[in-house]
Amino acid sequence: MTSAADLRPLLLSPEDAAAVEAPFAGDKDAAVLVPLYLDSGALHAVFTKRRDDLSKHPGEISFPGGRPDFPEETMQATALREAEEEIGLAAADIELVGALEPMGTFVTGYTIYPFVGVIASGHAWVPQPTEVEIVLELSLPDLVRGYENRRLLGKGVPIKTPTYTVDGNLVWGATARIVQTLLRRLEPVLG
Repeated sequence: MTSAADLRPLLLSPEDAAAVEAPFAGDKDAAVLVPLYLDSGALHAVFTKRRDDLSKHPGEISFPGGRPDFPEETMQATALREAEEEIGLAAADIELVGALEPMGTFVTGYTIYPFVGVIASGHAWVPQPTEVEIVLELSLPDLVRGYENRRLLGKGVPIKTPTYTVDGNLVWGATARIVQTLLRRLEPVLG
């Protein structure tokens, strides 16, 4: 059985994560929530697939997240707010268990702060209709099996990146690097 108590020691505290210098750190900050739940003995992560008609990151798979709404908004508050706005996941339904190292995006100039939260399984998602096409729930064992290091184009720039493909859904770029860090940290409970 994997519980919030099992995950906490494997993750960074939000304070420790904030003190880590992100490789390729950008000049713009953003935060994401990595929602996890246990179902049939396997941990699952919740992602969004962005609409194909968006001007930024069309069709990409990511974690719920975005930029702060105002300068005083903390990265943790940003991640929780964005999860509610994008997929209808209320902060009251999330047990924040830690954070991952910040991740820089060398193409778009962001520093992304990932926070990890445990939620109940069976959530009824409410995708934000102008931004989110669908909410995806992918098991961590399926992500591990779908790993491949590939060369892709990001905004016309060739990048070598970890990728994860599950049921035809391709996770790449900064999101895949966050997944890679998550899987490395949670390896002791993934078996």
